Amino acid sequence: MQQSLFNTENHPILPFNGEVLLFPQLFTVKESNTYFDNLLKEINWKQEPITIYGREVMQPRLTAWYGDDNKTYSYSGITMHPNKWTDDLFLIKQRVESISGAIFNSALLNQYRDGKDSVGWHRDNEKELGINPVIASVSFGATRTFQFRNYKDKSITRSVELSNGSLLLMSGATQHHWEHQIPKTTRTIGSRINITFRIIV
Repeated sequence: MQQSLFNTENHPILPFNGEVLLFPQLFTVKESNTYFDNLLKEINWKQEPITIYGREVMQPRLTAWYGDDNKTYSYSGITMHPNKWTDDLFLIKQRVESISGAIFNSALLNQYRDGKDSVGWHRDNEKELGINPVIASVSFGATRTFQFRNYKDKSITRSVELSNGSLLLMSGATQHHWEHQIPKTTRTIGSRINITFRIIV
């Protein structure tokens, strides 16, 4: 079912200096479970080292980069070259584009195998993404908590639960003023696959 960005049920999540909307059920449970199973098997998953504060560590999750030809992406000391779109990724991308109004040319995929896998505080503000990037984050599998905090005043925080089949849409000045993370959890939790669709300029 197609939804509008201006659906009154999708209240803005950030209080100021950013635009973030949550679409809790962009995909049905059946679609979400099918996509999760297919992506788990078909994606070229890797665990790669990144550089944090001058020290090389292994990322606490699996990643993959897909997109149009020549749309490379660099962060934390690594450069990722795109795999070709799979049929499933292309269909997911089309659904997301119908909601966001943006045309995406690349996607970063993350596989959080359990609660010990995570991503720390960061902003998606790399130069390849342009000034005010539109980033569409799709989740399949286990629900995980997604946290925001203001970049200047770190006491200002917000959080949202990203469930199976949901879309989180970040745009405007969000990446200038807000950091985000997926924290570790001690709860017993299943795997989650996240796809963040992006526009490499």
